[in-house]
Order: sequence, then C-alpha cells, then structure tokens
Amino acid sequence: MNLEKVIFGFFIVLAATLNFGFFVGDIENPAHHDVYELFAALVVSLIATVLKFGDRTQIGAVHLSTSLVADLQLFAAALVWGYAVHVSAGGLTPEMTARVVSLSGGALFANVVSVVILIAETIMQRR
Repeated sequence: MNLEKVIFGFFIVLAATLNFGFFVGDIENPAHHDVYELFAALVVSLIATVLKFGDRTQIGAVHLSTSLVADLQLFAAALVWGYAVHVSAGGLTPEMTARVVSLSGGALFANVVSVVILIAETIMQRR
C-alpha cells in the first residue's frame, strides 16, 4: 500500500464530504449551514490542492484544475459570508445565505468530479 496515495485520496474525499455537509440543508436557512464547516471545507480543499501539485500527468492536471475551482468557489463563499456578517447592514439574510450555499454547491460539483477522476484512475491502474 502506498501511504502517499492513501493521504492523497483521504484529503480529496474529506474535502468533498465536508463540502457536502455544509451544502446540505435549506438553502436560505443560515442555521442549516455552519460557518466552521465552511472554514473546514476550505482548509481541507487547500490542503488537497497542495497535494496535487506534484503530479505531472494529464490526470494530475485535471485533478489540480478541479481543486483550484473548488478552492475559488469556497473562498468566494467565505468572502460573501464574511461580508454579510461583518459589513452588510442586513446581516446574514436568506438571500446572502443562498449565495453562500450556491457557491459551495459549485465547489461540491468540482469535488465530485475530482472524486470520480480518482476512482477512474484507481480502476485503470494495473498491479
């Protein structure tokens, strides 16, 4: 068993599951979406991105691109959340919550693509 591949797969799947956990719930209800889970999803996604930098294959490039998309979407979601809570006079309204959750949904899609690529790559490998 290759420990590097285990760690790589772990962070890819963890990024997807944390993002999914944040995404699930009523899109306009802030009580269904925890800010700490969004933060954890962003941090783990950034770690997964760093782990993808060493791969110089075509599949590695696609892994990296999906991870960068997820990072961008989660970072934008965090910025919108921060703006809503700390700058906006209205606070975290249902509309702002919907924006944050929608952005995390885009990141979730990128994470799902990355997991599918990981599974396909694993199936294609020969012993």
